[in-house]
Amino acid sequence: MQHDLIAQARTWLAEDPDPETRDELAALIEAGDTDELAARFAGTLQFGTAGLRGELGAGPMRMNRSVVIRAAAGLAAYLKAQGEEGGLVVIGYDARYKSADFARDTAAVMTGAGLRAAVLPRPLPTPVLAYAIRHLGAVAGVEVTASHNPPRDNGYKVYLGDGSQIVPPADGEIAAAIAAVGPLGDVVRPEDGWQTLGEEVLDAYLARTDAVLAADSPRTARTVYTAMHGVGTSVLTAAFERAGFPAPVLVTEQAEPDPAFPTVAFPNPEEPGAMDLAFATARRAAPDLIIANDPDADRCAVAVPDTATEGGWRMLRGDEVGALLAAHLVERGASGVFAESIVSSSLLGRIAEKAGLGYEETLTGFKWIARVDGLRYGYEEALGYCVDPEGVRDKDGITAALLVAELASVLKEQGRTLLDLLDDLALAHGLHATDQLSVRVEDLTVIANAMTRLREQPPTALAGLAVTSAEDLSQGTDKLPPTDGLRYHLEGARVIVRPSGTEPKLKCYLEVVVPVADAAGLPAARARGAELLAGIKRDLAAAAGI
Repeated sequence: MQHDLIAQARTWLAEDPDPETRDELAALIEAGDTDELAARFAGTLQFGTAGLRGELGAGPMRMNRSVVIRAAAGLAAYLKAQGEEGGLVVIGYDARYKSADFARDTAAVMTGAGLRAAVLPRPLPTPVLAYAIRHLGAVAGVEVTASHNPPRDNGYKVYLGDGSQIVPPADGEIAAAIAAVGPLGDVVRPEDGWQTLGEEVLDAYLARTDAVLAADSPRTARTVYTAMHGVGTSVLTAAFERAGFPAPVLVTEQAEPDPAFPTVAFPNPEEPGAMDLAFATARRAAPDLIIANDPDADRCAVAVPDTATEGGWRMLRGDEVGALLAAHLVERGASGVFAESIVSSSLLGRIAEKAGLGYEETLTGFKWIARVDGLRYGYEEALGYCVDPEGVRDKDGITAALLVAELASVLKEQGRTLLDLLDDLALAHGLHATDQLSVRVEDLTVIANAMTRLREQPPTALAGLAVTSAEDLSQGTDKLPPTDGLRYHLEGARVIVRPSGTEPKLKCYLEVVVPVADAAGLPAARARGAELLAGIKRDLAAAAGI
């Protein structure tokens, strides 16, 4: 067994084109570190609907140039099998370790396979790549990014020519094509022959960002902005300047791309502590709101002044921002369909219904939301918002930030705030309070065991609320394809449990709806909502054995 493992590692080493990972693997072989080698050769990183994502390092269970070259070769074979010989593949990348290398390798493989390749001019937000696919008439797009994952991770996200991320059956067909790739030495990789795009593709994207704003809207909101050590600063500040907003005050410690993400444990605005520097900057600058992007700038977080919160600033939940943007678009006379993932707040459906607009629920992920017919606006509670589906069929943290700033400006002229509008929505539709029970694990069997336990012994009540129905989403529903998840409807509440598709986490999404008669009843409704959410979280953790 040990001999086979060493032999497998030596075979991989002989093919590895990267001196850095070759040295790393050679050292493990030399040291006889069979535990580490076993972890790296336990299988291969699985290509799924999120593409590839994993820790950087040598071996088939890590993200490295060998894995990326195989992925690119499989994608090229798939595209040619679809009749796209000679088609254009546009490639974008973030500022993480190895991202530029992975983008270059992808361009070389596409060129060698008889496709045309064009690489974005520098590390840019993921939505610029999503925009460029349709703008340039590409047959596919690749974005090298691990979004908001830890510093040692990287990833590989694939879009097809409609500008949306892949969904079944394409993901399975691409995975099969990757598995069929032979020796790495047989993958043709010329030294040149692809195009490096100029700034004009970014200029076209920025020109499009203007379309999300009303022509005569006020542009007075003052913001503090953090790029979370990612690629958002230059693009967001350019978009704000074009639109005529005051220049954002930057969180200077996090403004420039840095793959080490030195000031945060996890470069995700939702993680505890990630926004501390932004809050400190805001206490000095006294803006109207804080806007944060994640490192590839496809997500947008918002914080607002709140004297009732310790430190004077409160992060809005993704569901709150999702409802605010929906209400703003309704006020502006939007038409079309509003859509969200099943784990997001049911408040969007109530807003759409009252406005006489179409409404759709999809599985988690913008690969599903972006495919809704007639989509005008889509969002997901994990800080993702699609406010210009004709331009970017994916979540876009830049255009979402512009729309939030416009809404804050409109309310500012009325002497009101985003919190006031949230109160209005609670009075109109009931107080929708959401929370999440999220458990990060080292051992993935913890997640599998929790799901099995809940399937075999589903809870009958949570926080004293009776479970009125339980659905195993792996069976699919009349509106949704199968997915690994569980959904519970309670009296005045809803719970969804699912493994994360991109991180080693079990995620439980909780929502309670508390009726509110008048403004005087809002504090009591909030207190009741918080009490119920805490109770559901406690009882669900016990039921799942986590």
